Amino acid sequence: MKTQRLLVALVLAITVSGLCTLWLRKIAGAKGSNGHRKYVAVTQPMTAGDVLHASALKMVEWPSDIPLTGAFTAMDQVDGRTLLYPIAGGQPVLDAQLSAAGSGPGLSPKIPDGMRAISLKSDEVVGVAGFLLPGTHVDVLVTYHISPSPDPLTATVLQDVQVLTAGQKMQPDPEGKPNTVNVVTLLVTPDDAEKVTLASSEGTVHFVLRNGADRGLTQDSPANLAEFGGGVKPHPQPAAAPVRVVSAAPTRTSYSIQIIRGDKQSVETF
Repeated sequence: MKTQRLLVALVLAITVSGLCTLWLRKIAGAKGSNGHRKYVAVTQPMTAGDVLHASALKMVEWPSDIPLTGAFTAMDQVDGRTLLYPIAGGQPVLDAQLSAAGSGPGLSPKIPDGMRAISLKSDEVVGVAGFLLPGTHVDVLVTYHISPSPDPLTATVLQDVQVLTAGQKMQPDPEGKPNTVNVVTLLVTPDDAEKVTLASSEGTVHFVLRNGADRGLTQDSPANLAEFGGGVKPHPQPAAAPVRVVSAAPTRTSYSIQIIRGDKQSVETF
């Protein structure tokens, strides 16, 4: 009887010891050694739009006393998600750098909630000589006509709008070289999407490149040719139709005379 109890106690002790060992190994695998934790990182440099797969991922050690908010401790947490920003090789992957789970590849993961992407036609001049690069900020202007005036007006439709893509490129040239494209995609709010769509249908759209650190907004009225002063010859106004003056006929004054002849009376009017 005592032998059976000893065997049961021995089996329980071995089981508990094994479970404790597995638990400690799991913690050690996450924290690493010498006060480090292990996080998911990429094995090579990757660019925005790349999809992460297990073959491009690895585990790296990170000091436990340095917080790394948004990092992942398992590869399956990032497998299949799309990068929104470039990332260097060996750098831990953060949640803020990835598209939402299930959003898929392409441009849509780069569109934040509540925003929209709209593409506008461009050319070498309208496109600021090819310097409309992904990530730059622009103002959108439109030149249009209002009937019956023959003079055009130019107004600012949108300000401080981010360029999402230039053509089909979602990343600027590493050397900053200009890229001539005929389509530019902008990141706008739903209301701004309506404005710029109306503007593009009514006139010619122009892009004005902004300083990346300039977030100021201005309140300007539309510009017209009359503001250029003497540099523009005013359009001749049509001559007014001649007015015919008709003199009123002179008023004739009449006189009446009463004539009495005996018992007879009469009135003569002259």
